[in-house]
Amino acid sequence: MFPTLKRLALAAGVSLVSLMSYSAAVNAQDVTFVLSANEVGVPTYSPPKASNTNEVYYLIYDRLVELDATKGYHPHLAESWEEAPDGMSWVFHLKHGVTFHNGEPFNAATVAAWIPLYANTDNSYMTDAIDKVEVVDEYTAKFVMKRPEPNLLYNLASTFMGVVEPKAYAEMGDDYGVTDAVGTGPFKLESFTVGQETTLTRNDDYTWGSELATNAGPAKFDHAIFREIPEDSTAFLELKTGGVDMLLGIPTDYLGEVAKEPTLAVLTLPGQELSYFVMNVTKAPFDDIKVREAAAKAINQKEIVDNIYGGVGQVADTFLISALAESKVAPEYKISYDSDRANKLLDEAGWVMGADGIRAKDGNPLHIDLWTQSDSSFRRLTEVVQAQLKAVGIDATITTFDSSTIRDEYKKDVHQAAVRSYFWDNADIIDWFFGADRAGYPNISMLNDPKAEELRAKAMTGSKNGAERIANFTAYHQYILSLFPFSPIYQPVVSVGYNKDRLKLIDNSNLSSFQQESILGLEVLN
Repeated sequence: MFPTLKRLALAAGVSLVSLMSYSAAVNAQDVTFVLSANEVGVPTYSPPKASNTNEVYYLIYDRLVELDATKGYHPHLAESWEEAPDGMSWVFHLKHGVTFHNGEPFNAATVAAWIPLYANTDNSYMTDAIDKVEVVDEYTAKFVMKRPEPNLLYNLASTFMGVVEPKAYAEMGDDYGVTDAVGTGPFKLESFTVGQETTLTRNDDYTWGSELATNAGPAKFDHAIFREIPEDSTAFLELKTGGVDMLLGIPTDYLGEVAKEPTLAVLTLPGQELSYFVMNVTKAPFDDIKVREAAAKAINQKEIVDNIYGGVGQVADTFLISALAESKVAPEYKISYDSDRANKLLDEAGWVMGADGIRAKDGNPLHIDLWTQSDSSFRRLTEVVQAQLKAVGIDATITTFDSSTIRDEYKKDVHQAAVRSYFWDNADIIDWFFGADRAGYPNISMLNDPKAEELRAKAMTGSKNGAERIANFTAYHQYILSLFPFSPIYQPVVSVGYNKDRLKLIDNSNLSSFQQESILGLEVLN
């Protein structure tokens, strides 16, 4: 190719460098993704400080271990590990030859400096069981534990524990994760506009993908662009017309539209998401448990799944996705639709049904403010919840916030109720959303119950092994359910819509989600 370029340059009277730059630009390949509704609005790409994460975290950062679809763990930056029989230490043998985006080496000293970054953050619970990290040699790190932590490998595999470069983290301070983010991952952060778009550039030096990856080397395209589009119709139109290449969370009611388009296809993955209606237990009328239970049992989950989502996905009746052992609570704790019970409880609480279909007590109507996000999928679900509450005499006015600002609004503690969702596949999500020290956000319910805190501590820190942890979290889960701070609604599958004429996907059946290995395997066809 070089002689051809040289001849063209001479004939046109332009520099060879200019022509080579032009050729590179023509051949550059970008892939544009649209983030799913529950991943929009992240304010930072700093794992220790993140209150929520998105797909981008998988690409900027690698993790010590990776999780597959069967909840099995696989080596990544850690090639192997051993746990002491008493659970009081772990030894991790690290991969050689790994470097960060800024050229710093990854080694045991990195791990020893990285783990303490989580202290005094919202994510400190992931590392609190670790007393210290000892550097055994350049590529061997020993975690000395304060107590056994059966959940340690899960924590290390999560997006919240992507390995950051400690020097860059210290130098940038609060700007870390906003102006730049330095990991060992297959892409580097190029630009980030909160609530709008993130652009990543391929890490050409990347050769250390996990054993789950069909491609362990550099990605097969140059830039990964992640857009945040709150309107489902707009996002789908962009996919249909070629403006974007992939929707990471295509709404169920658009699956039929995808099927009509010859250029589009859908990848379906097991769901890790759960939608729910949550109540602020410190604000009237939800400071009365009878009103909370009534509102929770006014939600007709099956009607929602059948009529809004076309029967795709499943009814939720606890706070955990059904794949988790801790979701298997005793039947009396499950929350499901029961309008007779809802009406009876409201009667007992003194709320009398009026001629206009709205209940009242002491001359005050049973009115609530119901918050939701601006994303069309959230608004549609919230409107149905509004109608179902009204059927038992609760009048709800919907207030909509932009997805990038609603979390800060929750922290002001003026909300009464909201429709939310989370994406997580571990029982510690109960701690995250109902722990008293996280009131405001992510604990939107504002729950602060002494017995709940006792059970929470036992679940999070009092388990010596996996079986004990399941038993402790099940007890904690059941007690939270008995307080009715929320009503579960829907557990969807993950539907990834993509342009099959533009992209070729790998087999994702062994992956826990559409993650780093999925994107490393993507091929751009044109």
